[in-house]
Amino acid sequence: LQCEWAGQNRCRLNSSRVLMLLGQLERLNGEAVVTDIEAIRQVTGKILHLIQTQEKTRKEIMTKGSSGMEVILTSLENTRDLQTILNILCILNELLTVGGGRRVGVFVSKGGTAIVLQLLVQSGKEASPSEELMLHLHSLLAKVGPKDRKFGIKARLNGALNVTVNLLKQNLQNHKLLLPCLQVLRVYSSNSVNAVSLGKSGVVELMFKVIGPYSKKNTTLLKVALDTLAALLKSKMNARRAVDRAHVPALLAIYQDWHRNDTRHRHMLIRKSILGCIKNITNIKLGRKAFIDADGMRILYNTSAECLPVRTLDPLVNTSSLIMRKCFPKNRLPLPTIKSVFHHPLQHVPASGPVAQLYSQPPGVDDVVDESDDNEDTEVDTENDTENEEDEKDPRNDDIETDINKLRSRQVLTRPFEELRVYERFFREFSEDFQVKALPLLIEWEGLEQPNMTLQSPCLMLCLNKWAIKSPSFRLWSNGTVSSGMKELHSIPFGICWDGVCDKLELELVQGLSQLLLDASQSVNGGCGGEGPQEESGEQAVLEVPDTAALLPLHDPDLYLVMVKGTCSVPGYTEVAYPDYFGHVAPNFREHILERVYGVQRSKIFQDIERLIHPTDILDKVVYDLDLQSCPVIDDGECLKFNSQFESGNLRKAIQVRKFEYDLVLNSDINSNHYHQWFYFEVSSMRVGVPYRFNIINCEKSNSQFNYGMQVLMYSVQDAISGSPRWVRTGSDICYYKNHFSRSSIAAGGQKGKSYYTMTFTVTFQHKDDVCYFAYHYPYTYSTLKMHLQKLRALRTPQIYYRQEQLCETLGGNCCPLLTITAMPESTGNDHICQFRNRPVVFLTARVHPGETNASWVMKGTLEFLMSSSPLAQSLRESYIFKIIPMLNPDGVINGNHRCSLSGEDLNRQWLTPSAELHPTIYHTKSLLQYLTAIGRTPLVFCDYHGHSRKKNVFMYGCSIKETVWQTNVSASSSDLQEDLGYRTLPKLLSQLAPAFSLSSCSFVVERSKESTARVVVWREIGVQRSYTMESTLCGCDQGKYKGLQIGTRELEEMGSQFCVALLRLRRLTSPLELRNHHTHLLDMESDLIETRCNITCPTTYVMEEDEPAFLEEVDYSAESDEENDPDADHAHLDPSSDPEFTHQDSLT
Repeated sequence: LQCEWAGQNRCRLNSSRVLMLLGQLERLNGEAVVTDIEAIRQVTGKILHLIQTQEKTRKEIMTKGSSGMEVILTSLENTRDLQTILNILCILNELLTVGGGRRVGVFVSKGGTAIVLQLLVQSGKEASPSEELMLHLHSLLAKVGPKDRKFGIKARLNGALNVTVNLLKQNLQNHKLLLPCLQVLRVYSSNSVNAVSLGKSGVVELMFKVIGPYSKKNTTLLKVALDTLAALLKSKMNARRAVDRAHVPALLAIYQDWHRNDTRHRHMLIRKSILGCIKNITNIKLGRKAFIDADGMRILYNTSAECLPVRTLDPLVNTSSLIMRKCFPKNRLPLPTIKSVFHHPLQHVPASGPVAQLYSQPPGVDDVVDESDDNEDTEVDTENDTENEEDEKDPRNDDIETDINKLRSRQVLTRPFEELRVYERFFREFSEDFQVKALPLLIEWEGLEQPNMTLQSPCLMLCLNKWAIKSPSFRLWSNGTVSSGMKELHSIPFGICWDGVCDKLELELVQGLSQLLLDASQSVNGGCGGEGPQEESGEQAVLEVPDTAALLPLHDPDLYLVMVKGTCSVPGYTEVAYPDYFGHVAPNFREHILERVYGVQRSKIFQDIERLIHPTDILDKVVYDLDLQSCPVIDDGECLKFNSQFESGNLRKAIQVRKFEYDLVLNSDINSNHYHQWFYFEVSSMRVGVPYRFNIINCEKSNSQFNYGMQVLMYSVQDAISGSPRWVRTGSDICYYKNHFSRSSIAAGGQKGKSYYTMTFTVTFQHKDDVCYFAYHYPYTYSTLKMHLQKLRALRTPQIYYRQEQLCETLGGNCCPLLTITAMPESTGNDHICQFRNRPVVFLTARVHPGETNASWVMKGTLEFLMSSSPLAQSLRESYIFKIIPMLNPDGVINGNHRCSLSGEDLNRQWLTPSAELHPTIYHTKSLLQYLTAIGRTPLVFCDYHGHSRKKNVFMYGCSIKETVWQTNVSASSSDLQEDLGYRTLPKLLSQLAPAFSLSSCSFVVERSKESTARVVVWREIGVQRSYTMESTLCGCDQGKYKGLQIGTRELEEMGSQFCVALLRLRRLTSPLELRNHHTHLLDMESDLIETRCNITCPTTYVMEEDEPAFLEEVDYSAESDEENDPDADHAHLDPSSDPEFTHQDSLT
């Protein structure tokens, strides 16, 4: 105990002694003229001794509120005595060695950096500066520099750069002084202006005198020199200087030497630093050329291949991969033009915009070549790209609307009522009295015929290549005749083409299925191998058509064929895809989100690089080419056969790269030169048990859910005829990454230096002589919609009011259907008729973007629920009048577009001022809504069904002035922010009802870039408070009942039906009897919103927020592209904690 007291007393004495010494030093500093140099020297020496022997004395000096640092720095600034200066520098070095950034922060805040730099410059002016002084000065600056954000500027302004450089030149062999000088230079070089200045002073050349081949000595010195060189080479000027002096081959030689000799991998950091220098020098075009000329691709490829077995060397492999991808010579897409193969002439060309530019483009312009090749590429790949792209972005979103006037929802009648009166005929339910006639079903859609009706369609002439159909509905043989007992379908022969079925195909018959007869002697793809039907004596094989009527009540293959005949396509399709004919039965097994295999992206990139290193191994053989209209399929028996010439098909070109690897090129949207995402194509002539790799090489988005567990969809005809007609998720080794194919500035909206992205997947086929289809998502064609609507009529009961009309005709000559669904009045009495007419309106639309097929499956679920006989459905019909447009863009769907209509424009960006000539479906849909507003029947709910390619779950975007203003710095009065919070009710209900729905992913922020979308225009102009976009994932769910599962048609249809149930509960909340409770509920919601206001965040508009954890593998999808035209539009995201929960559960039931 006595010893302990003695120790404590000594600490107190030492502590008080330090304070006493600091007090003495402060008094000496306060003298007008410091005469007692020896006294200051002794005091500083004693302080140094105490600091070196007692850690608590350091803490005493750095204690908050202590003036110790100021006293020490004042002494350093005033003294000229070398020993005193050395004492003080040692004190500072001891103080800043431990204690982290806080002590350095105190040093910087007291002006320490400027004092030390000034002392360095003064010492540098001496004829022979003290080596010890320079050592201590640079050691101190090396500690301070990285923590002082303005260190580079301070050093330059004080003139310290040249002092350090001169000292370095004079001490290249003095490793003791060389190391701190290099450490300071490394910090200097992090400032871009300093880097240029140092380059002019010859520091780049100096670094190459320091670095060298493998050595076990001075490795720390070498590492610092390499890091300094890497920082210097970030400057383009320095990089050019290094290239001119042939330093690129030297760096590669040094790297090879370290790789060869560092067999135990003890110096991985040095090897990585060498790669860092190469990476920075190849940011310029000259550097990339020098790298290629020095055989850098082969060197890094070989060294990386040797590093692959050692997991700890992954940083070397990943950096090498980045360098090789960057230096891979940019190629043009193997296309004659990036414009679509198909063209639809427009009667009215837009005055401005991409379509106008497309039409004004002079003939003969090469729109595929990358114009940026003549410019320096400033794009730099980053090693640590993560899925959360918004981490590096300003949390404030520049795209958020800040004009309060534009954020006020107000009903604006932009057209005279007399103009709108013509739409009265679409709302006969408002005036229907049911007095004259019975309660009817009204169907008014020209062109929608019964299967046994006489059909004449100039739009689609379907030729029979090999098939004859024998089914309970009708029988059609290859010569165009119809079997007895069936009505003739005119003289137009009709059939389904199946490529790749051998003459001796043997298939087990399935009992109870009708039969499809195949004339196997007929050549594939009519027009390429002869014309006209084969003789009836030709050899035939028997196939069975699965009878899916019991499982798919809305699907009828015969009816589908009839519907196809009335569908007009730009290419004039003559074939029908099997999946659309057979139908899709959702599998009864779960399809889990695919777990990504570590290193899969890297291995795929290395295989791509092998094309350059081993060009003789590449076949580069075109096997399918839509640009060769006369004969797109090339069949030599040694490769797969491809086809996409059917409704919604999209595949432009297939190139056999290796024996079992194919590059695929997608077609642009018609009258456009981009939007490559949707694909749907057929493959045949495959081998069983062989893994085939498919690369879609002209994707445009900077990231995709294919990087996070999404798989492609495949449909096997062999499985279908064996009783399992279904799309299944398939594919392994799936990844999505930037490739070496350049996007021309014409395709990239004027931006230069952009690249396409590759989506790659591997499939092993299970059946011989199979025909398989691949799709981006579950296809849902326009003809399928017509068939489903036809079948829905059969579900009608006398209690259902159902009317189907043609809203308008599209540019391609197809009908846009408008549905009206509600409940028939209980009687023709005035009270019941009045209740019928005055039901609130719910307005639903879907499929404005053709590639978002999941929207149609959700709509299918909604329609089936509305037409069902369940009590809930009847109650819902009695509550609302539904106006539904199930497909806003039929032309885009038919022709395999991803985003646009035949006008080449995104229809969901035309709602502000739609053109009747160019955007008829949007023009007339908006007119319907304007008419409703004009007569005082503004819809209670508007919802536009969409699909989302880069987020999981199902969620909604709505509109709120309050939540939008909270995302900005705009000051607004409380009166400006007044709004009914009922816009959150429907999403909240859905989160309680629908397993796939995620409330935390919903957003109610209004952005400038979305001001012309349906959601915002209907909210702002039509005055619909509950105006939504409902987004359904293309991938799967990461929460709830379906967590970890990919989404399927069953879940999508369930979402559509649950949306209906939520509407029913919403009606209960908004009915007069519940109004008082509802208002109380809204007050609770507002209170919750205010409490969570500070938690709301909103990422940038153009870079889509992702919600995935980073992979162990560095996923480099290079999210450098400006997503101005990104289809995944609305995504301003609320933090999950900001969701206002309903405080009264009873109010929701």
